Amino acid sequence: MPDNARPRFGYCLPIFANPTAGLFRTPNYDQVDASTTLDLGIHAEAVGFDSLWVADHLMLGRDEAILEGWTILSALAGTTHTARLGMIHQAHYFRSPALAAKMAATLDQLSGGRLIMFYDFGRQAREHHAYHLPYPDDVDVRVRETVEGITLIRDLWGTGSTPLTAAHGVYGVTGATCTPVPAQATVPIWFGEVEEGLLDACAAFGHGWNTTPCGLDELGRRLGLLRAACDRAGRDFGEIEVSVEMQVLVAESDEAVRATLRGLLAKAPDPERIDPALQAFADGEAETPPASFTESTIIGTPEQVRDQLQAYVDAGTGHFLLWFLDAPDRAGMDLAAREVFPAFA
Repeated sequence: MPDNARPRFGYCLPIFANPTAGLFRTPNYDQVDASTTLDLGIHAEAVGFDSLWVADHLMLGRDEAILEGWTILSALAGTTHTARLGMIHQAHYFRSPALAAKMAATLDQLSGGRLIMFYDFGRQAREHHAYHLPYPDDVDVRVRETVEGITLIRDLWGTGSTPLTAAHGVYGVTGATCTPVPAQATVPIWFGEVEEGLLDACAAFGHGWNTTPCGLDELGRRLGLLRAACDRAGRDFGEIEVSVEMQVLVAESDEAVRATLRGLLAKAPDPERIDPALQAFADGEAETPPASFTESTIIGTPEQVRDQLQAYVDAGTGHFLLWFLDAPDRAGMDLAAREVFPAFA
């Protein structure tokens, strides 16, 4: 991130419900509701979030109920105006690359050029199997085919009305056009995680890189791998936007933080799985939450949250993808927008 740039803050829409002792992303959402989720995205833009994100899964959360990612992005394209739009770890095997190119170009047109293309191979084998979609056992094959897919997508975006015949590995087109092309002259392409092939692709032509929640030490290790890939490619590491996905629990006071956490833990259908150290913090019996929790979650009062975010900024983070644990309640996102984000302006 350039020295004079402020970090960007993205809001991750809860498109699935997941009350669990592990506090995975959306523990406060009892039952997913499409209109509630869409309204949260609209509200997030209104209070100042820079980007809006959805997960890309077919089965996830309570009752395996999750909204489909591209459909939600299309609705957001028509109901928001300024925020960037993206899908976290867009699953390569869910859609043929040529069709994904057409869908992305259309979405970019509908949104006035706001798409971020975060491309990956999908991280959950069982839903691919359930839907009879391919998912090679060998991760190296998945990486290679994912890179072949995004390469074909880029080729199609660059053809305009000129028919394209091309093949990249198992993917190809014959006399295909992708018109209208995306509204942006260059759609930002992001990659994630640390498979060497994806890091090399990011270094070769990516614009952004994201990691799932991790602590600062692990972030430093992962950024070292990305930097090494850039060195191999002769690419300036500083050209790549570094993004960190994190959970957030923010409230006005220490007691309000604990009270919110107690409420989340009380909803867990499997209380025997609750980390005793986390429960002790929620009950006021421990001063701090356990490291196993803070490595995936920014937690505290606005001042404490600012300090934790600043540590990630100092480590090189330029974009945060934030899952607010109290969603669909708006209290946390509103408090962050009002008392946290302005400190980074």
